[in-house]
Amino acid sequence: MPLQRFYSDSEHPVYRFAAVNQIQHSMKTLLMLNAFLFISNILFAQVAGNANYNQKVHIPTQNIHSNNLNAGYGSDKNFTLILKGLHNVKTSAYVAIFSLTQSGKTVKEVNKLIDSRLDKVKSGVKQIAGTVLHLDMISFVPQYEYEVEKKIFSKKTYHEIPKGFEIKKNIHIKYTQPSQLNQIIAKCAEAGIYDLVRVDYFSENLMNIKRNLRAKVIAQLQQKLLNYQGLLGVDMKEYQKQIADGFKVVYPVEMYNTYQAHSSSSIHVRRNAKVNQINKTTTQYYQPIVDKEFDLVINPVITEPVIQVMYQVNLTLKKVEKKDPKAGTTKIVTQKQIMLITPNGQVKELKIK
Repeated sequence: MPLQRFYSDSEHPVYRFAAVNQIQHSMKTLLMLNAFLFISNILFAQVAGNANYNQKVHIPTQNIHSNNLNAGYGSDKNFTLILKGLHNVKTSAYVAIFSLTQSGKTVKEVNKLIDSRLDKVKSGVKQIAGTVLHLDMISFVPQYEYEVEKKIFSKKTYHEIPKGFEIKKNIHIKYTQPSQLNQIIAKCAEAGIYDLVRVDYFSENLMNIKRNLRAKVIAQLQQKLLNYQGLLGVDMKEYQKQIADGFKVVYPVEMYNTYQAHSSSSIHVRRNAKVNQINKTTTQYYQPIVDKEFDLVINPVITEPVIQVMYQVNLTLKKVEKKDPKAGTTKIVTQKQIMLITPNGQVKELKIK
C-alpha cells in the first residue's frame, strides 16, 4: 500500500519500481567498481616497491612514439641499420674482499695480534668447500700522539711522540656459490673482522659469450637487411657498406642504487626549540640495465646480480651513383696560331702545315 500511494499518479507503478531497482543496482555496481579500482591502485603501488616512495613514478604508455621508430628508408637514400644485443651472464665465481686493521705498541705485538686473527679466518674458511684465500698487504705505518709540556711562565707545548704501529691488510676470498658468503662472513666475524669492502663477480666463459652474442646479432642484422631489400626492391650491391661494432660489459658492483623510504610529520615549533630526528636508514638495491631497447636478449629473467654483456653493430649503406654509359668523353683540342709582325707594322698569320 505505501508503494502504491507513492506512485498513485503513475499508470505504471511496477515499471517505476523496476527502474528504481535498476538504478540502485547500477549505483552498487559503480561503487563496487570504484572500490575495486582503488584497491587495485594500492596493490600496484605495493608491487612497485619502496624505491619509488620518494620519487615520481613514470608509467610508459603503449603508443609508439616517433623516437621509437627507425628513420625513413628509401631506395634513393643512405641509411644506417642499428642492432643491439644483451646477454645476462650468470656468475661462475665470486671474490669477497674484507679489510682488517690492527694496532699495537711494538712491531712484534702488532704482528702477533694480526696473525692470530688471520689464523682464525684461515682455519674457518678452509672448512668451506671450494674457497681460496689470499692476503693483500695495504700499509704498515707508525702512530703518534701528543705529549703536553707544562711550563709555569709560558704557554703549553705539545710534542709529537711515537705511540705504536698500525698495520692494514685486505683478505680476498674466492667462492663459487652465493650462499657461501654468509658462512664466510660468520667466520670473519669470529675473528673480529666486520668490514666487507666489496664483492667482485667473474665469468670464466666471457670470451665465448661475446662470440655467441655477436653471431646472433649479426644473424638478425642479415635478416633485417634481407627484409629491407625485399620491401624496397633494391639490390644491395648498389650500396657501399660500412660497419662499426663494439662490446660493453657491466658488472653488478656498478649497478647499485640507494634510497630512503620514510614518512616524516610536519610540525610548527618555536625558533629556539630543539628537535631530535631519528636517523633514516639508507637502503641499497640492485638495478640492472633494462632490456627494453635491445633487439636480442639472452637470459632475460634476472633473479640475482649478473654480468651484463652488450653488443651493438651499426651498418651504414651509401647509394653508389651510376655513370651514364651513353655520355661520351669530351676531347679538348687546342689550336695554335703564330702571328708575324712585318717591318711595315702589319700583323700576318703564318700558316704552318
